[in-house]
Amino acid sequence: MNESSIPVLVGVGQQLNRPRSVEDAIEPIDLMLQAARLAEADTSVTLLDKVQRVTVIRGIWSYENPAKYIAGEIGATSAQTAGTLFGGNQNQVVVNDTAEAILKGKLDLVLITGAEIGNSLARARRAGRKIPMKELPGNYDVVYGLGQHAEHHDYEIAKGIRTAVQVYPMYENAIRHARGERPEDHLTRVSMLWSKFNEVATGNPNAWIRERVEAEMIRTPSEENRRVSFPYTKLMNANNAVDMGAALIMCSVARAKALGIPEEKWIYPWAGVEGYDHFSASVRRDFHTSPGIRLVGGQLFKLTGLSPGDLSFVDLYSCFPSAVQIAANELGISQDRPLTVTGGLTFGGGPLNNYVMHSIARTVELLRGSPSGKALVTANGGNLYKHAHAIYAGEPPPAPFRRDNVQEQIDALPARNCIASFDGTVDVESYTVMYQGDEPVIAHLACLTPDGDRVWANADDPQLMAAMSEEEFCGRRAKITPNGISIRD
Repeated sequence: MNESSIPVLVGVGQQLNRPRSVEDAIEPIDLMLQAARLAEADTSVTLLDKVQRVTVIRGIWSYENPAKYIAGEIGATSAQTAGTLFGGNQNQVVVNDTAEAILKGKLDLVLITGAEIGNSLARARRAGRKIPMKELPGNYDVVYGLGQHAEHHDYEIAKGIRTAVQVYPMYENAIRHARGERPEDHLTRVSMLWSKFNEVATGNPNAWIRERVEAEMIRTPSEENRRVSFPYTKLMNANNAVDMGAALIMCSVARAKALGIPEEKWIYPWAGVEGYDHFSASVRRDFHTSPGIRLVGGQLFKLTGLSPGDLSFVDLYSCFPSAVQIAANELGISQDRPLTVTGGLTFGGGPLNNYVMHSIARTVELLRGSPSGKALVTANGGNLYKHAHAIYAGEPPPAPFRRDNVQEQIDALPARNCIASFDGTVDVESYTVMYQGDEPVIAHLACLTPDGDRVWANADDPQLMAAMSEEEFCGRRAKITPNGISIRD
């Protein structure tokens, strides 16, 4: 292979800020710069002033073109600027695209960075204050993610379903029903899975929560671990209250040699594959599988000639336990093995769209210590919707980097019809109960009509919601009328 067309990751940096007060906040752009300089130091050479492109992952901030500011600060004033739209998949998409651009000779030195300060923003809100942030105007030269759908179907929004914390627990309850588990047994199993994620976090120097958290604490509601949405407690949700930044530096092998970057720093992307599941939970065939993940992962293994048993490290996108279980099942990866390198978005830290940059950075660190190893990183945007996966290794790939998209195969699969309303008997497919404090406030139910259409329903009866938090309601018969829903058996 031509060395000028072989992409490598040569530098990684992660920066955490643990503010004690609002005054201790570091704004996102400055965390990005700190992470970028750590990534440069990681390469062992000076190179930031030579990058050809600066790419920034979209965050919860108002900057218009932070990449331009970063380019100016690092002395790369002629660098192309790039940014993304929202989505936890975007980190891996950017890495896949950058590797492909290096393969084609379009780029040979790129900085990728991003940061969030959810912890500081939460502190500021509680104090009734605002954190000053720079105004960074301008337009990117390149934007990733254009043309993607909104995250929720209109009929979900009509029922007040607008957030991930309402949808992923419905996937979780559908998993339980498909496995034939009792609610108490299911909760024990899932909390043990999440405790294993915490165990990994205790050994990750850049994890946000490094203290040991046992399974019983994870599944037991308490003042510190409130109920969020049945069956999830706070410790089963992504932890967005983090101030974290990360950066990656990519180049060609030829450029790495010319710059004098030690070869033991090089980590090779072997292949990357992307694809979107059918838009929104409303039109999926069911809530416990993901054809998108299955097809993306299958093509990735085909391109690399690898199988799940060949993987030394795995990081499955872990916003909620249901996402991990579905991905593991679709990819043929045992849930008995470690499924994260960071500790996941709960314990490693969940800086929203930028989590996967931390998982890639940690993967690079681990592969450097195990050069013959292979690693899988998966990324997910939306409600188990937008998928981007890649294989990394400490050794050159047997064939040039390959990038593929399986959208045509996914689009060819049948979808379920979703209707706005229904009057009659239905089967409860899945559900969740939403809490404020320790009190249930509303239940969301996904139901199937006799014709197989999906329809959404809400319930707010306190006795019914209490029962739904203890008993199995998936598979039960119900009656929907203009006045609401009642469970028949």
